[in-house]
Amino acid sequence: MEKSFKKSVTVPFHDSLGLAVYRSGQQKCAPGYSWGPAVRDHYLIHYVVSGKGVFSDGNREYRLSANDGFLALPDHIISYRADQEDPWEYYWVGFNGTDAPRLVGQTGLSAAQPVFHYEKDSLLRELLEKIFLSYGPSHSSEARTQAGLLCFLAALMDEFGSAAQPAHSGYDYVKKSIQFIDYNYFRDDIDVGDIAAHAGISRSHLYRLFVQHTAMTPSEYLTRYRIDRAATLLKCNGLSVGEAAYSTGFSDQLYFSRVFKKWKGLPPSQWAARERAAARGGPEGKGRPGSP
Repeated sequence: MEKSFKKSVTVPFHDSLGLAVYRSGQQKCAPGYSWGPAVRDHYLIHYVVSGKGVFSDGNREYRLSANDGFLALPDHIISYRADQEDPWEYYWVGFNGTDAPRLVGQTGLSAAQPVFHYEKDSLLRELLEKIFLSYGPSHSSEARTQAGLLCFLAALMDEFGSAAQPAHSGYDYVKKSIQFIDYNYFRDDIDVGDIAAHAGISRSHLYRLFVQHTAMTPSEYLTRYRIDRAATLLKCNGLSVGEAAYSTGFSDQLYFSRVFKKWKGLPPSQWAARERAAARGGPEGKGRPGSP
């Protein structure tokens, strides 16, 4: 049996708010190797090139083999394990950003349909390998990994996305709502009612559609968008905590700090200091091996 191995990279920080690669790699699993049950905070797509294994999304188990793939959604409990006799080898990419829900929604993959099969050629494997090989500390490397991810998602759209969004799909409402958030997140007077009114549907309908298409409620999406934008302002623009708070729709700085810590794990001032140090080339700024 071929010896197991893993090659991976984890991106320690992200300049891109819209779409960013978090991790990528290739792994030949040992017999019975498993992950979970647990959740990820980002989207994760695996593509199997050989062997067998099982993926579970918490509701159903899928037995997969070469040329199969699966999607893990943020904050959804999942698990996967390699076959004991013929363990799988796969490539993967993990990513997130404000554009990620829209792009994933156009691939045809979703919570209801998290698996796919592609055996036309080696395109998906080559695209995933290119993402992995593009990793580096420079801005150009980040641009190449992001471009590689877009090419990979586009390939999935070409193959599986034609029926992903019917003409009158509820995703159109979600898309319109996300655009409204993108243009108005800095206003402290908008809420879910305003978003629903702009989309032309009720709050309850918007809630159901957001959970279906983004795995988040509208309120969670708005908060996460604001916090991600505030993080960029703190790290890259050098704004103070108060300036970042007011720039992203938080009129109460103490409340902003509590929410920021909930999403990022540290108070904003400590988080910004850590990220700036990493960007200057400290130990935190170097690439670290990541797990798929």
